[in-house]
Amino acid sequence: MIRRHILSLSAIAALALLPNGAHAQQKSLKEQIVGAWTFVSSVNTRPDGSKYDAWGTNPKGTTIYDGNGHFAFMLMRSDLPKTADRSKTTPEQGKAVAEGSIAYYGTYTVDEASKTVILHVDGSTFSAFNGTDQKRIIKSITPDQMNTLNPATSESGVAADTIYKRAK
Repeated sequence: MIRRHILSLSAIAALALLPNGAHAQQKSLKEQIVGAWTFVSSVNTRPDGSKYDAWGTNPKGTTIYDGNGHFAFMLMRSDLPKTADRSKTTPEQGKAVAEGSIAYYGTYTVDEASKTVILHVDGSTFSAFNGTDQKRIIKSITPDQMNTLNPATSESGVAADTIYKRAK
C-alpha cells in the first residue's frame, strides 16, 4: 500500500517537472488556426526565383477562421487611391484598387498530416478564384504568429510566403 502511494506521488512529481504544457495534449492544427489574424508581411517568389513584395509599405489585411469551417480574407496596399464616390473612379484609380487589393470568403478544411488548409472559395474580388480550392501550407504556427505558404497566387507561377500575427 505504501509502495503504491510512493509510486503515485513519484509520477505526479515527474509530471510537474515537465516543461509547461508538455504533458498537455497538443492542439490540432484546425484548433490552432481558429481566430482572427492580422497580416504582417508577404514575400512573393517568381518562377525564376526572384523575390518581391507585392503589397508595398504598411499593407493592411486580415484572415479569419471560425471553428465551424468558414473563413474570410482581405488584403490591400496602404497606398490605394482615395476616392469620394466608388461609382465615379477614374480608370487609373479602378485599376490601382483592383491590382492593390484582394478579398475572398468561403469554407475551409484542414489536412492535419500535411499541415495544409484548403480554402473552398465561394466569392472573391478576383473572380477567377470563385468556386476554386486554394491551398495554404502552414509552415509554422504559435499562439501569436502563423507563417503560411500560398504555392499558387493570383499571379501565374508566383508563390507567397506570408506572416500573420494573432489579432488582439
